Amino acid sequence: MNKTLIASTAILLSTLSGGAYAAQNWDMPTAYPASNFQTINSGEFAKCVSDGTKGELTIVLHPNGSLFKGNDIKRAVQTGQAQIGESLTSAHENENAVYGVDSVPFLATTYEDSVKLNAAAKPILDKAFEGQGLKQLYSVPWPPNGLYFKKDVNSVADMSGVKVRSYNKNTAKLAQYTGMTPVSIEAAEISQAMAAGVISSLITSSVTGKDSKVWEQLDHYYQANAWLPRNRVIVNKAAFEGLSKEAQTAVLDCAGKAEAAGLEKSKAAENDALKMLTANGVKVAPPSDKLKGELAGIGDKIAQEWAAKGGQSATDILAAYKK
Repeated sequence: MNKTLIASTAILLSTLSGGAYAAQNWDMPTAYPASNFQTINSGEFAKCVSDGTKGELTIVLHPNGSLFKGNDIKRAVQTGQAQIGESLTSAHENENAVYGVDSVPFLATTYEDSVKLNAAAKPILDKAFEGQGLKQLYSVPWPPNGLYFKKDVNSVADMSGVKVRSYNKNTAKLAQYTGMTPVSIEAAEISQAMAAGVISSLITSSVTGKDSKVWEQLDHYYQANAWLPRNRVIVNKAAFEGLSKEAQTAVLDCAGKAEAAGLEKSKAAENDALKMLTANGVKVAPPSDKLKGELAGIGDKIAQEWAAKGGQSATDILAAYKK
């Protein structure tokens, strides 16, 4: 019996051993600060679940990587170390190409397209998660990702040699294809990494820039609108199935509300973050036509590589998205 099955079975048995659907506390790790819109949304989801299950299930939120680091959250939920968690799915593209669908450069560059791409990918993502003993509850997009520097950048040539934070396979590829040096850094460690000179650039959203007080080190933000990566809230499948049918229904209902609310929070958070970046001296602007064209060409290359690796699953997603 593998470790995942042992852990999942233990969760189920512990759920039932205290009587029929005894009250439970679930740990929910997340990688982002308590003030971040993703974390706030997860907190509202947790409260909805507690109210909706009438106390059968209480979800305890652990923000800012305090329980597990961001890249470890999915594995923690899969093995039963935590029953539920919020994580950046694209960080796990090495496990399955479909996990990187929302970070394919310039495939979905607006909120509207992000929603459409997520709908196209959801059935295939659900199957991938299920194969790992997980269940996807809901997902929320980050604002469109751009590029932060501490100098004017008008072409790919200007990016050569710059050390940039990467958080998934496609950010690492984009860095490499532009001549930058990718450095894997957790979200909670960005400020420290910039101050120490470990990185001098970011590929991320306006919100992460705000959370990291990027203006202390960087003063240019180019709105490349490369992609809108998604955080997904996943639950250990055995833990979920150990709930009463009524509680399962309540959790799913709260998940639907959280996805809708999270989308609106993301839009509002982007507006607030852009204002704060500007107020703190960061020059916010679109990339030059030259840089935009060069990035688009690199994006096409990465997209083709992703589609080839994803095989039929990627083909099916793209076909559904383009309908």
